[in-house]
Amino acid sequence: MREPRLAVAVVTMGDRPDEVDALLESVAKQDLPPERIVIVGNGCPLPDFTERLSLPGRVTTVELDENVGCPGGRNAAIARLRAFGDIDVVVELDDDGLLVGTGVLRRVRELYAADDRLGIVGFRIADEHGETQRRHVPRLGAAGPLRGGYVTGFLGGGHALRMAMLDGIGDWPAEFFFAHEETDLAWRAADAGWRILYAPELLLRHPRTSPARHAIYHRVNARNRVWLVRRRLPLPLVPVHLTVWVLLTVVRNRSSPGALRAWFGGFAEGVREPAGERRPMRWRTVWRLSRLGRPPVM
Repeated sequence: MREPRLAVAVVTMGDRPDEVDALLESVAKQDLPPERIVIVGNGCPLPDFTERLSLPGRVTTVELDENVGCPGGRNAAIARLRAFGDIDVVVELDDDGLLVGTGVLRRVRELYAADDRLGIVGFRIADEHGETQRRHVPRLGAAGPLRGGYVTGFLGGGHALRMAMLDGIGDWPAEFFFAHEETDLAWRAADAGWRILYAPELLLRHPRTSPARHAIYHRVNARNRVWLVRRRLPLPLVPVHLTVWVLLTVVRNRSSPGALRAWFGGFAEGVREPAGERRPMRWRTVWRLSRLGRPPVM
């Protein structure tokens, strides 16, 4: 089997120039250079990175007229790579991340070369102190961040996607803008028979943050969760999933009335507005996800 050809894609809003430079320098240090690097300016102009940095592969910049959100920006990178037609796997990295180690891309290629049904590879995310937040471990329970294996989801900050998988299941749900887009993509991949692997040896350093730092977090988190289950779950599981998350949200935010108001406002928005194409997963996919440790009601 021909070894997969890799590209790296980065989406930025132009407000982290130093971090983007550091990330690209960590890409340049890889012992396996990517075939291509695509950098998307999400509603912002981009500098000429090749003037400042010595980058491997062919570098392409894409400047979007407006901020279309993280999934929309990633779709722009994927569309450009698809037009080139010479990439098998795209490695997508947050613009404030940093690859730790020089063999990350080589290991990604090895994993995909060994398994032709491997669709998604999730990286381990660690903060500047080397710690991985519990929410960044793609499993329920007390499993540690160093335990790899097949899982039901992945982290948006650092991951790899097989282009053939995307051709079959579709790209990122751009209408989500932010929040739960990874779950939508993972559920579609699993339903199509692709495997999702958490590979903790692939390490991306990322500043310790809370998703609630975004002003729109509580609203779009709730709206997108409703959209997600309306699009992807069998009808009997929709009320179960939403009931679980309403209860969890109330418990977690009981001391923050403002957060609860925003969350329930987003929930109502998700119920009221069109969710997009409904393509629920099969019951055998529900069973498969459950066997992997995360039934799609949690």
